[in-house]
Amino acid sequence: MESRFGRGFVIPLVALSRHFALSHEKAFLGAADHLTEMTLPDQFRGTRVEELVTQLRTQVIWHQPGVADAEDAEAVKKTLNRLLVEIDRGLGIDDPQIGTYE
Repeated sequence: MESRFGRGFVIPLVALSRHFALSHEKAFLGAADHLTEMTLPDQFRGTRVEELVTQLRTQVIWHQPGVADAEDAEAVKKTLNRLLVEIDRGLGIDDPQIGTYE
């Protein structure tokens, strides 16, 4: 069956990143759809990556449109950044960094 909003682990993360590169008024529109077929790889079960994925899901799915959009969007961006660093650590990168020009 074809996926409408992306399937896997990295693909949904990239799609979410695109949403949160938009203005906070637009960031949450349809963002939760990309979490539907997001699959956590077994190697990250029981790790900080799994905790951050759970946090990300909660932040995106439970967001109430029009209420604290800017603050909630900023929180999602921070969680995405932490998640990306932890994924790199889990893949054996010693000193992953988001960078100053994110």
